[in-house]
Amino acid sequence: MSSLENVFYIQAGLGVLANMFLLFFYTSIILGDRSKPMDLISCQLTFIHIMMILSEGDNLLANILESLKFGNDVKCKTTFYINRVMRGLSICITCLLSVFQAVTISPSTSLLAKFKNKVKTHIISAFFYFWSFNLSFSSRLIFYVAGFTNVSETYQMKVTKSCSLYPMNYIIRGSILTVIIARDVFLVGVMLTTSTYMVITLCRHQMQCKHLHNISYLRASPEKRATQTILLLVVFFVVMYWLDFIISFTSTLSWKYVPVVLTVQKLVMYAYPTLTPLVQITSDKRIISILKNMHSKFHQIF
Repeated sequence: MSSLENVFYIQAGLGVLANMFLLFFYTSIILGDRSKPMDLISCQLTFIHIMMILSEGDNLLANILESLKFGNDVKCKTTFYINRVMRGLSICITCLLSVFQAVTISPSTSLLAKFKNKVKTHIISAFFYFWSFNLSFSSRLIFYVAGFTNVSETYQMKVTKSCSLYPMNYIIRGSILTVIIARDVFLVGVMLTTSTYMVITLCRHQMQCKHLHNISYLRASPEKRATQTILLLVVFFVVMYWLDFIISFTSTLSWKYVPVVLTVQKLVMYAYPTLTPLVQITSDKRIISILKNMHSKFHQIF
């Protein structure tokens, strides 16, 4: 068990460092004059992933609250609430990223072409709606989480070393699960649809370039690289998300705390926010250029 926990902490540390690097990069780009709408979405997703990792269980945020002399109950409610909000926002913003890229690469003759300018102007509105929904929807869950006590495990389910989840009324639990499943199925469906559309668009583009004997343009296309990156992230997100959902749903139904299962679930859950910045760093030419310049300057100094 301790070895699994060590793997999780290494994974979490790597995820936070990589996301922090990306957050500083995108913030500097956005504050400059060369930012793109995609940078704004990626910056938002990066911030969400940092908070998502830090608010997990007895992580850094819980330690900060404990050092500020907040009670265990306040610590559990705060970290649980923030974590749930960030998990909901992660799927929402990933879906937005997929939709925006699908619209961006759509041919001028397609139906999506007329939405190109509209999507750019409505990104901030989309952020507002996503944040409002997830902040309000997850607020009711804080009434069912509290600091762990010595009450029988049939009455409460331990979700971390110091926090537990109390049983809900079947109607309330069913309503919450219905909304969560409906939201997630809809967003995952949109992601799969836009991903399929992007694959078809890329294949058609490749066929046209082969016909025109202009393969070099296709390989050098920034839109193609960005699309391939987003496709990879979407596919990985969908796989990891449903693995996490299956484990979480099974645990909730059985209402049992199994430490090994909980740790495996955390490894699955935080694989996406850890991998995302690494994929973005290795696929963004601007970041690669900065790292190369830093590397050359380092060699000049030493």
